[in-house]
Amino acid sequence: MDARFLGIAELVEVPSVAVVVDVMRAFTVAPWAFAQGAEKIVLAESLDEALALKTRHPDWVALKDGPPAPGFDTVNSPGLLRSIDLGGRTVVQKTTAGTVGALAVKEASLVLCAGFVVAEATARLLRTRGCDSVTFVVTGEDGRADEDLACAQYIARRAGDAGADAAEFLRRAGESRAAAELTEGVRQGAHPDDVALCLELDRFPFAVVATLEDSLMVLRPCAVPSLTGEASI
Repeated sequence: MDARFLGIAELVEVPSVAVVVDVMRAFTVAPWAFAQGAEKIVLAESLDEALALKTRHPDWVALKDGPPAPGFDTVNSPGLLRSIDLGGRTVVQKTTAGTVGALAVKEASLVLCAGFVVAEATARLLRTRGCDSVTFVVTGEDGRADEDLACAQYIARRAGDAGADAAEFLRRAGESRAAAELTEGVRQGAHPDDVALCLELDRFPFAVVATLEDSLMVLRPCAVPSLTGEASI
């Protein structure tokens, strides 16, 4: 597989297949939202759009980066989200990097959003669909966030070699700037378990696929065939 690793600003053309990586924390939060029962996640272009969507759909759950804010139901934290029942709900998500990266490649034929918690499912989906050229969007720190790059490189490795080991990639992510800032309380709207949850390998057996639905970028979980040919989610 031909893999390219680009920051958001380096995307000069629409890729055919894109894997948008935000480990800490947008695309760890998204799989957790589905695990908590969410039906779909709508990515907002801005905080104002997130609030406008919430106004039009009062039953939707709006979340953002940083501290709690009026109009938003919760924040972009897996540690906090895991205690919320989202059964059948729609979540509106706006973050600093992850949602921006996904929206930047919304015209791609296949867009997957990933963190370590769905790494194997993402790699397996790339393999089963025969994706031979994949652009990995490294969303954090203008494409230099080591937790995102490490995860992207691991997924690319797993897509081509099912025996690739995760230990070194997880170590890099755990020693990243983002991990330190979350641990030290530099980033607001965090839970003490966030870093550990973001580094939990293959917690969920589904990939997260983003598609355009009525002009909105919508995330949904996608069951991925197991090695035995059975579907799981």
